[in-house]
Amino acid sequence: MLHSQTHLRSRPIQAGHLRAFEAVARHLNFRLAAEEMALTQSAVSRQIQALEDDVGVPLFLRHTRAVELTEAGIQLISAVGQALPRIDAAVRHIRQNAGRRHVSVTTFASFASMWLIPKLEAFQREHPDIDIRIEASDSAVDLEVTDIDVAVRYAPADRMPPAARRLFGELVTPMASPWLLRSGPRLKTPADLLAHTLIEAADAYTPHLAWLTWRRWLDANGLAQSQPKRWLSFNYAYQMVQAAMSGQGVVLARPPLVAESLARGELVEVFAPDAYPNARLVSPMAYWVMVSPHSAQRAEVKAFADWLAAQAVATRAVTGEGAATDAVA
Repeated sequence: MLHSQTHLRSRPIQAGHLRAFEAVARHLNFRLAAEEMALTQSAVSRQIQALEDDVGVPLFLRHTRAVELTEAGIQLISAVGQALPRIDAAVRHIRQNAGRRHVSVTTFASFASMWLIPKLEAFQREHPDIDIRIEASDSAVDLEVTDIDVAVRYAPADRMPPAARRLFGELVTPMASPWLLRSGPRLKTPADLLAHTLIEAADAYTPHLAWLTWRRWLDANGLAQSQPKRWLSFNYAYQMVQAAMSGQGVVLARPPLVAESLARGELVEVFAPDAYPNARLVSPMAYWVMVSPHSAQRAEVKAFADWLAAQAVATRAVTGEGAATDAVA
């Protein structure tokens, strides 16, 4: 089929064939696109042909064993690839809003298990008609194109957008079970830690988590190059805390995430900050809440975000942080 300027039209194109175009552009294969869409390959080919007629130029170069996007195809997929996920997300929101009131939340696994889930019962008592859906994942999501309403993220301030609301900051300090402090080796000074098992994250020595390492804490407390009796590493913070509560060693813990355990006496801060000024080391990271622009006007989402902020005030009081700036500076 020949395409020329005479085919170009000023009216908007028909949008019905864009999904087939997106699938073929993503796979660069008509057969795979057809299988994904549960259509025949000829049906997909006809849709692409009709779209090319409508646009007025070829969108694909069809080779014997391969398909390749033309310059026009590359330009169009750049727009379509952004538009279709947003349309799908909007439709999901419309469908969901027609049913029960709910809030979908994404956060990382340790925050969900150690901070959020233990507090959720209080929110549900206050709002029994709102369903909560939690997606615990360490992968960030784009709130513009998903059906997630609220995201809690862990990052330094310079990586957060202006709309992010700060919940609380972070510091790390040695903690242990009361049983270990009573029955284990002496633990009165930082040097006494070397007679104990030290618990830390398995990936703590990656550059973006370096401030969570025992190595940094030991260096700051005059114990550079020192080695403890034993190392014990885990993938997740809640695993580390569980090991410490069972008396298996001393954990370099984050008070905001273990405030409930501290309040119940399951963990004890080993060194008093007034006696050892470097016992608590401040981290550049903080915890933030972000609300999807598609969800910000829904009353249940606003209620949940406000509840998170109120819970954060209580956490800051327990950890001694005090007031915090609501937004990114």
